[in-house]
Amino acid sequence: MSRTLAEIVQRDWRHLAGHARVVWDELTLDELIRTQGDAQKLTELVQHRYDMPREDARKQVMSFFERHRTAEAAPAH
Repeated sequence: MSRTLAEIVQRDWRHLAGHARVVWDELTLDELIRTQGDAQKLTELVQHRYDMPREDARKQVMSFFERHRTAEAAPAH
């Protein structure tokens, strides 16, 4: 993950956590917020809650971050 992507995700994490809650509906908003947008923490949470291989969880997390990078990085009008 590029540093820029990490910065975008962490800066906007409280907003993005709501989107993440839709994707991973077995996670609570509080759990998501506590990860602070950290890819490793979120990967571990998804892996354990959904009982999936770590690599699958990591791919889901990275895909989520990439999908939301463009939308969240655009300046507000």
